[in-house]
Amino acid sequence: MNDTIKTSFEGTQLPPEEVKRVKALGCLRDKRYSDVFNVRVITRNGKITSKEHHVVAEAAEKFGSSEVAMTTRLTLEIQGVKHANIQPLIDFLAEYGLSTGGTGPLVRPVVSCKGTTCQYGLIDTFDLSEKIHERFYVGYRDVALPHKFKIGVGGCPNNCIKPSLNDLGIVGMKIPMINYDKCRGCKKCQVVESCPIKVAELIDGKIHVDPNICNSCGRCIGKCPFGAFEEYQCGFKVFIGGRWGKKVAHGQLLTKIFTSEEEVMDVIEKAILLFRDKGISGERFADTINRLSFDYVNQELISG
Repeated sequence: MNDTIKTSFEGTQLPPEEVKRVKALGCLRDKRYSDVFNVRVITRNGKITSKEHHVVAEAAEKFGSSEVAMTTRLTLEIQGVKHANIQPLIDFLAEYGLSTGGTGPLVRPVVSCKGTTCQYGLIDTFDLSEKIHERFYVGYRDVALPHKFKIGVGGCPNNCIKPSLNDLGIVGMKIPMINYDKCRGCKKCQVVESCPIKVAELIDGKIHVDPNICNSCGRCIGKCPFGAFEEYQCGFKVFIGGRWGKKVAHGQLLTKIFTSEEEVMDVIEKAILLFRDKGISGERFADTINRLSFDYVNQELISG
């Protein structure tokens, strides 16, 4: 561990206000030591370039213990950074366009699955989450909130990154636009065979899909040889009020299906600003929703 850089705190117990100050910079004290921290490096939904990987590795060798950990929010954490090395580390990373952070009562770094490249992905999760990251993590960095606010982007109903356990979670959809006139009631229906949750079924010789149960995974699209399942509507489900931790809350689904990224960005902004204006310091968004009522918040977000 590099310990050649001196500060006025070296050899002394760090005052609580200094620990709090550096925590706001993304530096979390290692509980085993009084003056050693693990420093979070922000990624773009878990992605960094190979050059940035080299920079992080070099930073870990110069200023830390040469170890890098991965967080559950897809940031990187340089381990074993002495307090004296925090600012030099931050300055070094900044030279290459990298920053630290991801703590405090703010919009947190956005998490997404790999829906852009995954065979089941229904939306471009990389693109959407980067837009959300730039507009709300970067753009709202000075917007203080009652508590942290986490956003997750899932590419399909497989829910790999658990969108409904975020303060706001987005799930991509493909809603089948069924042409019932083209259904021929095949005894071995390819749509029924392809439905992973067994919602599609034949009733009186015709295909039937209950829209209240269908999760819009899109697996049925193109499966009917007679073209009954060719058309679909792309969309986004939005959950609000999820939380994981000592108290778990499953997000509630807004009563509107959003059909464009612009609508999604708009509802995210409304949710953040409602939380800022209506939330009470120290409460999570789930608690704000429960206090105001879901019906009220739902109405404010979809039409307020």
